[in-house]
Amino acid sequence: MGYVQRFDHVGITVADIDTVTAFFVGLGLEADQKMAVEGEFLDTVIGMTGAATEIVMLRSPGGATTLELSSFVRPDHLPGSPPAPANELGLRNVAFEVQDLHAAVDHVAADGYGLVGGIGEYEGVWRMAYVRGPEGIIVSLAERIQN
Repeated sequence: MGYVQRFDHVGITVADIDTVTAFFVGLGLEADQKMAVEGEFLDTVIGMTGAATEIVMLRSPGGATTLELSSFVRPDHLPGSPPAPANELGLRNVAFEVQDLHAAVDHVAADGYGLVGGIGEYEGVWRMAYVRGPEGIIVSLAERIQN
C-alpha cells in the first residue's frame, strides 16, 4: 500500500521573495497573496524555535503545479550555493512546459537571467533549456516539438 495520494508542491527558500516571485510571475505563474507564518506549528515542523517566515504560493495555469516560496524573517538566512552546477546533489531544478521556448528565454534574458548551457533538442520531441534565475535557482523550460 502506498501512502502518497497526490503531489502537492515544491518549496524553495529564498532571500528576496519579491524578486523571485516577480521572476516566476513573468514566466506565467499566478501568485497568491504573501502570508506570514510563525508560531508553534512552524517551530514544530521545521525543528526551530521562534521562527517566522513569509510565504507565497505560485500556481501554474490551471493550478496543476504549485511552487512555494519561503523567505525567513527569523532566524536569518543561511548561505546556499547559488552557482551550483546541475550535477551537485540536492534539488537542482524546477521544470515547466512552455509554449515558446525561445520567447521565454528572451524574456528572462531581458531581466538579466541567462542560460546555464544552451537550448537542446531531445529525440525530436522536446526542446529544452536550463535558465539560472534569481538567487541561482535553475529553471528548466521545455517546449514540446510539434511534428
